[in-house]
Amino acid sequence: MRHGIVILPQEPWAEARRKWEAAEHLGFDHAWTYDHLSWRSLADQPWHATIPTLTAAALATTTIRLGTFVASPNFRHPVPFAKEVATVDEISGGRMLLGVGSGGTGFDAFVLGQPEYTPRQRHERYVEFVAALDELLRFETPGSGGRMSFDGDWYTAHDARMVGEPAQHPRVPLILAANGPKGLALVAERGDAWVTTGPEGKSEEEWWRAIAALGARLDDALATQGRDPQTLDRYLSLDSESTYFLESVQKFEDAAGRAASLGFTDVITHWPRPDGVYAGSEDVLVEAASRFS
Repeated sequence: MRHGIVILPQEPWAEARRKWEAAEHLGFDHAWTYDHLSWRSLADQPWHATIPTLTAAALATTTIRLGTFVASPNFRHPVPFAKEVATVDEISGGRMLLGVGSGGTGFDAFVLGQPEYTPRQRHERYVEFVAALDELLRFETPGSGGRMSFDGDWYTAHDARMVGEPAQHPRVPLILAANGPKGLALVAERGDAWVTTGPEGKSEEEWWRAIAALGARLDDALATQGRDPQTLDRYLSLDSESTYFLESVQKFEDAAGRAASLGFTDVITHWPRPDGVYAGSEDVLVEAASRFS
């Protein structure tokens, strides 16, 4: 089992740097930050940009993998975003993980004046966004000037150029978020890994049962694609706005063990905040990390 930590992009870098460095020293395998313009109950609080944060984290660390949790097509075009991701990957020495989701229906979905898309439209946009990223991040712009173009329903590019040879081959790993059948089919088709937060508004036991059912549905989707389920990494985000699994070491260890029994290769928790969502103690975080590092 590998362990990840989400560090919300809220503090000034002088404080945030301490957390990213500590995540590496504590033995976490990967560290993430949310890819939102603002987020839910924290929408009126300080909130820094994703890519600059990950760039700074890449320079402050040496071994821990770094990721977006998860990138959203709500406010991104795949061409500039792919170039930003590839640049962070090069700066970090090939440590970038690209979590991608379909985009929520909160603040990010409307801040740029977008209409309210239907679930079908959001999924179609997600498919196109992932397909473009998949190709762009594999694409090498040689010295002679290689170019890439596409013309979709949601995104268009004419003679796009990337940063050069990818730092990871064939590209940055795509970790795709999905809970529904169409999203799971996309994971099976294009994903290097699957990440899920599970359904919202459930009791803990109902949530765990739902997580198990999602895993079984993903197995079916992989079988349809002719892929061995054992070859796909599976990431489980343990926390929600109502449940924080790092409230005690025992609760975290029990959750990680249960996730492993359901076939997950990685679990992700959140750096404790002083109050509100994910409120907890850094002492608990340090003690939990000492058990797996």
